[in-house]
Amino acid sequence: MIRANNPIMAGFYPDPSICRVEKNYYMVHSTFAYFPGVPIFQSQDLVHWTQIGNVLDRDSQLPLKGCRLSQGIFAPTIRYDRGMFYMITTNISEGGNFIVTAKSPEGPWSEPYFLGPDAMGIDPSLFFDTDGTCYYIGQREKEGAKYYGDCEVWIQKLNLETMKLEGEAAAVLDGFQKNAIWPEGPHLYHIDDYYYIIHAESGTAFHHSVMAARSRDIFGPYEYCPSNPIITHRHLGNDYPVTSVGHADLVDDGNGNWYMVMLACRPQEGYTLLGRETFLAKVAWEDGWPVVNPGIGRLEDVFEIPGEGGAAGDLDDRRTYTFDEKDVPPEFLSLRNNREKVMSLSERPGYLRMYMRRDTLKDLAEPAYLALRQQHMECVVETEAELHFGEEGGCAGVALMQNDENHLRVERFREGGREGLRVIRCVQGNDEELCLTDGIEEDLIGLKVNVHGLLADVAYRFNDGWKDMISGIDIRSLSTESAGGFVGCTIGMYASGNGKDTGGYADFTHFTYQH
Repeated sequence: MIRANNPIMAGFYPDPSICRVEKNYYMVHSTFAYFPGVPIFQSQDLVHWTQIGNVLDRDSQLPLKGCRLSQGIFAPTIRYDRGMFYMITTNISEGGNFIVTAKSPEGPWSEPYFLGPDAMGIDPSLFFDTDGTCYYIGQREKEGAKYYGDCEVWIQKLNLETMKLEGEAAAVLDGFQKNAIWPEGPHLYHIDDYYYIIHAESGTAFHHSVMAARSRDIFGPYEYCPSNPIITHRHLGNDYPVTSVGHADLVDDGNGNWYMVMLACRPQEGYTLLGRETFLAKVAWEDGWPVVNPGIGRLEDVFEIPGEGGAAGDLDDRRTYTFDEKDVPPEFLSLRNNREKVMSLSERPGYLRMYMRRDTLKDLAEPAYLALRQQHMECVVETEAELHFGEEGGCAGVALMQNDENHLRVERFREGGREGLRVIRCVQGNDEELCLTDGIEEDLIGLKVNVHGLLADVAYRFNDGWKDMISGIDIRSLSTESAGGFVGCTIGMYASGNGKDTGGYADFTHFTYQH
């Protein structure tokens, strides 16, 4: 047996979708305005996961110009059929629903096949029936919708040769609850004698839930499970440590065991910094219906599943990234497009060069920002940078980012004849300078940010040891509850000319994430 720890993917890994190909499992997640898009992970036991790439790793696949941080890529689905991998998702900022394909999950993945105006709505998924027919299932607003979130789940055939929908579209479900809101994230399966639809309902926050329905015919009529919702945590109260459970996908291990991946949140005192994470649960079948964690009825922190190997420990206690490779490690994220214009690994081998150009973290643009997901409530990041200011000055440092209007910046700067080190908290688009150490002229600086719960501390270093700069910064404004949206916090390196193309740059030597 293998011991599994929830979440199986900590931090900002929402909207999980999973498939199995022989002994390997593959899982993908939403990325919104971050680039590259849709990370893909591989596992042989559902517990130990390795990122093998990103599905959307080219600007041509992922146009994100001007989109807000919680726009862009919504809810991908990964499926496999007859030697081909398929990933279908929505770019709500440009193009709508589309499919990419690959013969290998590591890629390369194709350019997008956009499905056009016939594929309305969001959260598309694919189902391959035993006769080889492919079906599209998704969510869309009902015709004549009576309220916000009055939506339906619909199915239509998809021609894989033309990548076009064909035949009649059938609306099959409109939610389990009376006046249901946001029936979404549907997935379709054929298990024994029934077609099953699993979908989320009631929004992706506290009241999130998972519903099941079945029919003997793919186009219905479908009956809802009398035990719906088959999983939710909304009845456990605001103070329960895991909330917002929903958006699920089913997978079996080929040996009769079934599992469900889903998203959930882990608030701290009512505030969520890590975003929506991915959890795993066991599924049994009773009377032709799925039962999630039978006898328990909620997500478990630790549980056992069949398999060989050790327990899934936490991530490495300390990960130090150096920049002597040709490519940026796949787990690093930047914002929107044109990464190669704002940073380089080749200009100075062994360093990450970030250019001080006009875009800032507050702009819906393409700032020089390269970050990891915050994956722990207690973590420390540390880096060192050599700054080369242009005539117009600029800044570079570390940012803890929720979105363009809510983030924390620690930056060495030069502007208007002043230079120094400062800490700025941006709340609802308004900058507040929390700490300033001016008169600093050294251009090689080390920076450290220590996040502990809902507080953060900052330290710096020039030629000698670390010096505390400010402690106990309240970062609740970076939570989903305060800032809104669908993302979790990221933390990383950045540079900017603060509205001007200064010609300056910063060379980062390394980046360390520790918990």
